[in-house]
Amino acid sequence: MNAVAQEFRCQTVRHSISRRLSWIVAAQIFAALLVMAGAKWFILEREFARKHAEQWEVMASISHEIVRNTAKMGEAAIVEKMTYYAQRRPGTYVVLFRADGSELYRDAAPAFDLAGRDVRNGSFEVPTPPDVAGGTIRGTMALDCNSDRAMIVGILLTVLAAAVVAGLVMGWLVFRTVKRGLAPMMDLAAQTRAIDAQRLGQRLKLTEPVEELQPAVDQFNALMGRLERAYVQLESFNADVAHELRTPLAALIGHTELALSRERSAGELEETLSSNLEELQRLSAMVNDMLFLAQADRGAAARRGEPVSLAALARQVIEFHEAALEDAALEVRIDGDAAVPVDEPLVKRALSNLIGNATRYAQPGTPLAVRIEQAGPGAPVLLEVENTGPAIAPEALPRIFDRFFRVDTVRCAAQGTHHGLGLAIVAAIARMHRGEPRASSDGGRTRVGFWLSVA
Repeated sequence: MNAVAQEFRCQTVRHSISRRLSWIVAAQIFAALLVMAGAKWFILEREFARKHAEQWEVMASISHEIVRNTAKMGEAAIVEKMTYYAQRRPGTYVVLFRADGSELYRDAAPAFDLAGRDVRNGSFEVPTPPDVAGGTIRGTMALDCNSDRAMIVGILLTVLAAAVVAGLVMGWLVFRTVKRGLAPMMDLAAQTRAIDAQRLGQRLKLTEPVEELQPAVDQFNALMGRLERAYVQLESFNADVAHELRTPLAALIGHTELALSRERSAGELEETLSSNLEELQRLSAMVNDMLFLAQADRGAAARRGEPVSLAALARQVIEFHEAALEDAALEVRIDGDAAVPVDEPLVKRALSNLIGNATRYAQPGTPLAVRIEQAGPGAPVLLEVENTGPAIAPEALPRIFDRFFRVDTVRCAAQGTHHGLGLAIVAAIARMHRGEPRASSDGGRTRVGFWLSVA
């Protein structure tokens, strides 16, 4: 249920980069044009307010002059003049009052709503001459601003419509542009889907060079190269394991079938069981070595203790191999020493594999050398074993640490029951100490060992 829910969540959060970018760009353009429309509205409101104030002042001054100039001729002349000039001041509505508040003059009914929000109202006073009855005349004037308001609203609606259209057009253009820009990525996705276990050698290719994608393509191809090598190595390892297990299993089956083919004495059965035990021990050792290598491949690290003398560890390992060294008429010397915090059992095991390997391939009567070198305090330590014997071909030298790798028949002749994991374990122990294996072979001298990190 949790897996189904997680898959459902993954499907619901999927989105298109092209659509998302197009909507983002469209929204940004729309927002920018909205800000511009707001700024334009504010500027127009301020400018038209100034214009209306000036226009009202001009119209009011005209009415003021008409009343002032005709007041001495009487009220009838004022009414006549105001009626005559009413047609020359469209969009205005004037009412005149006597000093006592009674109405003197009123324009014809206006074509606009006097109570509207877009009407500018104001008043003015006209002192009359002393010889004119009635005293000061007060006037009110309303100025119709609806046409300008309609123009502002029209401009704003035009800007808003342009914002919507521009946002949609730019969003569509961005969508198309991003789609074309992502075409190489879609092509890479199609190429990736075509890669499977039977086509691990296939690599991604860009139809045209793209600066931003090329590093990712290079990294992916490098990853596929490592994966292909690992897959080939795994298949080879599986084949080697099957081959190595087949021989002891065939021997066990053969010995057992032979023992059951007829009546056997207790001594003969004991001999068969002893032979089978040797094969089982060989199988057990091989399985244990393979489990150890699997743990090392999963990133197991060495457990370092207090600094110990590597020369002392080498002497302990040499004592363990003393019988084999005497049989091969070999003498071992230790050159150098270093005190390093290491995992003692692991280093002893690696040294044992190196000395055992050198013992099998060294010419009888020649010396072996265990070399311990360190450039300085804190520097990595080199631990290697040198022997005199058949040289390793240069093309085979990098592979001697591979599992089940055999160099050639000359060097394999004396291997006996060894199953070819010794040097692979040495390389694994080196990696567990954050080091690496090392091998060289020239002039009849072969040196095999590993570097150890002090940290």
